Amino acid sequence: MRSSVPKVLHPICGRPMIAWPVLAAHEAGAGRVCVIASPDRDLSAGLPDGTETVIQPEADGTGGAVRAALDVVGDSETVVVMNGDHPLVSAELITGLVDAHREASAAATVVTVDRDDPESLGRVVRDPSGEFERIVETKHPEGVPPEVLAIREVNTNTFAFAGTALAEGVARITNDNSAGEYYIGDVLRALREQDRRILVHKVGDVSVNIGINTRVELAVVTAEARRRILERHMLAGVTVTDPQATWIDADVVIEPDVVIEPGTTLRGRTSVGRGSVIGPHTTLIDSSLGAEVTAPHSYLVQCEVADACQVGPFAHLRPSATLRRGARAGAFVEIKGSEIGEGAKVPHLAYVGDAEVGADANVGAGTVTVNYDGFRKHRTKIGERARIGSDTMLVAPVSVGDDAYTGAGSVITEDVPPGALGIERAEQRNVEGYAEERARKAKAEES
Repeated sequence: MRSSVPKVLHPICGRPMIAWPVLAAHEAGAGRVCVIASPDRDLSAGLPDGTETVIQPEADGTGGAVRAALDVVGDSETVVVMNGDHPLVSAELITGLVDAHREASAAATVVTVDRDDPESLGRVVRDPSGEFERIVETKHPEGVPPEVLAIREVNTNTFAFAGTALAEGVARITNDNSAGEYYIGDVLRALREQDRRILVHKVGDVSVNIGINTRVELAVVTAEARRRILERHMLAGVTVTDPQATWIDADVVIEPDVVIEPGTTLRGRTSVGRGSVIGPHTTLIDSSLGAEVTAPHSYLVQCEVADACQVGPFAHLRPSATLRRGARAGAFVEIKGSEIGEGAKVPHLAYVGDAEVGADANVGAGTVTVNYDGFRKHRTKIGERARIGSDTMLVAPVSVGDDAYTGAGSVITEDVPPGALGIERAEQRNVEGYAEERARKAKAEES
């Protein structure tokens, strides 16, 4: 990966890579989920709640990883072993694997898939009756018979075991191979030598065997994960007008009858209520939007927008911005750390920071809440039904009362009482003949 970040912590559609198989296991009903990690990799930041960590003292292969977790294995009736860098393994696949394994009363079950490009993957060799015989690793193909290399059925490194059988099998394998590693696939051969039943569970979805070792493979898997996410939402009643131009993270929640226009990105733990229209070209990050919201060409981060609000176009809602029902943040409006009351409007060209705007108030174009004195932030309060004239500077801390007005172009530094007009302007003075005098002076300077 050429990265200082552990491979399995690289994000895929808003989730760390390792979280995908872990959450799939939880969804499939696993009683315990353990991630086996090396001692120099702290994966805790990417692990969902309820996940245990087991340390593998040295990197000695997949069999060595299971050996490190023998205490967990021995206490379990059924153990599923899967790769942390195969994020496209689904809960449905795990459930199907476990069901097939238990129905066959097998000691072990291996998930396989046919690949047109098996490359260095372990080949699944079957006996003349079609039953499992062995897995041949081909990471180092020297000495591997050509007929084995020609096999297209490969091991996906996803297995189900009877707990006691796995513990016994791991104790019997060796690292006598070109890589000097313990392979989990060798456990199957050890169990077969004891006449224990090994079941092959072949699946048709090759994506279960797509691992990630490079940024190129990361992009391929991310594209497939994104496609699945979009498909899930569309099947649930969401209109995505251009799936090729829409990015939605895994944990985003969208209700039916939402329309997502092209160029839109929904990230993190964003939620969108029924009937809203988002985009085109809107980004929502960790934000909550209610029903019947419109938000074209806008950027919203960690904010809350209630039902029937209008946002944008070209609005920027920053963290802790809250719009109550029916509020509006219009064109080229920036709001941060503020609450815009029910039905209140900030229609265009304004900055509202660290403020409370009362219900049904109107904030005119060019208004700025001057919230920072160079040392501390201060708050502005605008009352219900207040009317803030265009190009008003509200120098916080300051309060404008209910039903009050401010005159256009005013710099308000003192509280305005309810129902009053606050106005602060220099007296206008007209200088007659100014243009003619300026032209005369300019001509004199040129000569």
